[in-house]
Amino acid sequence: MRSGIGREYPILEFDPAAEAIIEPSRVHARLEDVPEHCVVCFFQDVITQLRQDGQAREIDYMHSEIGAHPLYEITHSGRKLAFFHPGVGAPLAAALLEEVIARGCHTFIACGGAGVLEGEIAVGQIVVPTSAVRDEGTSYHYLPPSREVAATPEAVAAIETVLTKHSVSYRTGKTWTTDGIYRETREKMALRKAEGCVTVEMEAATFFAVAQFRGVRFGQLLYGGDDLSGDWDSRDWMAHTVREKLFWLAAEACLLL
Repeated sequence: MRSGIGREYPILEFDPAAEAIIEPSRVHARLEDVPEHCVVCFFQDVITQLRQDGQAREIDYMHSEIGAHPLYEITHSGRKLAFFHPGVGAPLAAALLEEVIARGCHTFIACGGAGVLEGEIAVGQIVVPTSAVRDEGTSYHYLPPSREVAATPEAVAAIETVLTKHSVSYRTGKTWTTDGIYRETREKMALRKAEGCVTVEMEAATFFAVAQFRGVRFGQLLYGGDDLSGDWDSRDWMAHTVREKLFWLAAEACLLL
């Protein structure tokens, strides 16, 4: 019996075995000439615009019951860069990240939005998560149980370098990763704020855990979205113009690594 197997709660039964029954590298072939660097972009509107402008070309795709999940390539500052949409929620995001790693990418910067736990974080303000509280399930299949998991320090440093270079205001802090968007209770939010969380989203802890397990580099850029600090306010966050800017900042930070 391996360490952790047989605990009372299945989510805590971490198995450190290096290989799983379905190992990504055995079922997804490595691509020739795939870019090492990859942006994980949550903004479908930005991806659609890049395609319509002829800047992006599809080099491969993943597949799920939702349909095809394309992997794109773009040239930025004379260098090739891959990017893809990871879906929404930790399980799908982890699976697609695994498949992109198997194809040959191993340096990642994600860009997305997040709810804010502090009302003074304006819509569109950039937040760089240094770590994520693991209140989802997927990360527990990649790392032993712990309260939080860190982003790759070199990736965080690259993001900060790029933001400083462009005089972009930002803040760093912990993010709260949860599976239950309709179960973010007041008591839980107060607990997360007390331990230093400034944002809430659904994937960061899993991204950071998969990256550590697979030995790849991963950082993330978030922008302030809906406000959970008082009465919930959507603040029309998905229509904010910062989204395209965030993609290009992520691209530059990724290529800096």
